[in-house]
Amino acid sequence: MRLTLLVPELIWPEPADQLTLGQLHAPGLAWLLAHATSQRRPRRPFEAALAGQFGLASPTYGALRLLGEDVSEAAVDGHWLCADPVHLRFHQERIILADAGAFDVKDDEARAIVSALNAEFADIGEFRMATARRWYLRLNNAVDHVAEPISAVAGRRVDSTISDKNATLTRWLNEVQMFLHGHPINESRQAAGKPVINSLWLWGGGALQRPGPGHFTAAWCDIPLATGLARAAGTPVHPAPAGLAKLLALASGKTNQLVVLDALLPPVLYEDSEGWRAALLALEANWFAPLRGALGRRIHTLTIVAPTIYGELTWTLRGTDRWKFWRKSRPLAALAAQLAEGKS
Repeated sequence: MRLTLLVPELIWPEPADQLTLGQLHAPGLAWLLAHATSQRRPRRPFEAALAGQFGLASPTYGALRLLGEDVSEAAVDGHWLCADPVHLRFHQERIILADAGAFDVKDDEARAIVSALNAEFADIGEFRMATARRWYLRLNNAVDHVAEPISAVAGRRVDSTISDKNATLTRWLNEVQMFLHGHPINESRQAAGKPVINSLWLWGGGALQRPGPGHFTAAWCDIPLATGLARAAGTPVHPAPAGLAKLLALASGKTNQLVVLDALLPPVLYEDSEGWRAALLALEANWFAPLRGALGRRIHTLTIVAPTIYGELTWTLRGTDRWKFWRKSRPLAALAAQLAEGKS
C-alpha cells in the first residue's frame, strides 16, 4: 500500500516555546522523520495543500467544499463562494479576524442571520448555511474576488489582505457589515458580552472544478473540502479511521490511500498549545508509532505532507528506509529550531 498522510501544522509554529515542544515524547514520529527523504516548498495554506494532492493549482474552494456537505452535484451549479461568518476587531490599530471556530455561534442564530441576508441581498445572490460555521454564497453574476482561504487569516491581521479594495464584492461587503451591525441577533450577542458576527469572509469563488481521476484509490477525511475534492475526482471517500490499524483493516491490496489528519490545525489557529500537544500525542499513538512497525510490511511507501508556518514540508519513506540505522531521531524542538533558521 502507498499511503499519504496530510497533517497540517505537524510542527508547532513557535520554535522557542519550550512549554509546548520541550519534553514532548513522540518517538514514532521522530523515527519516521529521521529516516525519510525530506523536501521543503514555499508556505501555502492548508486548503491549497489539500487541493494540490488532487492536482488543482487554482481551486474553486466554495463549490468544492459545498459538494462535500452531503448535497447533490446539481445543487452546486453556478458560481459559489465560501461566505464564512467572522468577527472583526481592532487590536493595536489593526483589524484582526476571528473565524466562527474561535467563538460560539448557535444554529438558530446562524439560520436567522442567513435568512435575513437572503431577504436583504437577493439581488446579489443566495446564501446557504451548511453549519453555524460554514456558509456559502451563490452569486447571481460571477465576479472575480481574490482572498486567502479561511485558515490563512483566522486570528490574523486582515486589513491588508484584500488585493483590490475597490472590487465589487469588497465594496458590497461594506453594506453587509452595516446590515449585520444592526441585526437583532448581534444586538443580543453584544448585550450578553459575546463576539458579534460583524462580517463575512468571502473566498474560493468559482464554478465546480473536476480534478483529474486516478490520484488516489480512496480518500479518508472528516472535512467537507476534502470530501468534495474526492467526490469531484470520482474518488471513493470515507470517514477518517481512528488509526492505522483500522485503515489497514478496511483497505488492502496495492492501493494508493490519502488520509487527512487535521486535528493539529485548530489548536494552532486558536493558539491552544495544550490542545496541540494532546492532539499530537494521539496521532503518535494511533498513527506514527504503528507506522514505524508497518513500514516495509503492509506499507510500501509513506508520504507525510505538512503545511506549516515553516513551509510545506514533505517526508517520503520506502520500505528499505527502515534499515538506515545511521539516521538518528531528533526531538521535534530541534527540528523546529532548524526549520526556523531556514535549514532543510
